[in-house]
Amino acid sequence: MKLVVQRVTNASVEVDGKTVGEIGEGLMVLVGFGVNDTTKEADYLAKKLVKLRIFQDENGRMNKSVKDINGKLLLVPQFTLYGSTKKNRPSFHNALNPDEATELFDYFTNQCRQSIDVETGEFGAYMKVSLLNNGPVTILLEKEFED
Repeated sequence: MKLVVQRVTNASVEVDGKTVGEIGEGLMVLVGFGVNDTTKEADYLAKKLVKLRIFQDENGRMNKSVKDINGKLLLVPQFTLYGSTKKNRPSFHNALNPDEATELFDYFTNQCRQSIDVETGEFGAYMKVSLLNNGPVTILLEKEFED
């Protein structure tokens, strides 16, 4: 499972000319699932994401989480995070199939919602994502468990 986490002043997702998700200060997160991902990875990264201390404290140090600042999450499904660029045309054979990925995205979203307000993009839709990156701060979170 891969997350591209961006600290934002604001962010939104549009589908067919309609805004489907929008936040002010918080984190805009691209979410991708690999063929071996399960709820185990989703549980781990949901907890990690809401506790990730990348917001400034009163001393200007990155020492606060999105939860600490009463921010929100905008989760955007992004299967292309598992694109292989070995050749010039990306291959997505490492991405989880759409049906399972949809279920896992919904599960991950619900896990995050237990701690913080969450908006989302629309799985499988052509989305226009807008954001104002704050910093800029962009962090890659990944987790793969081996049984």
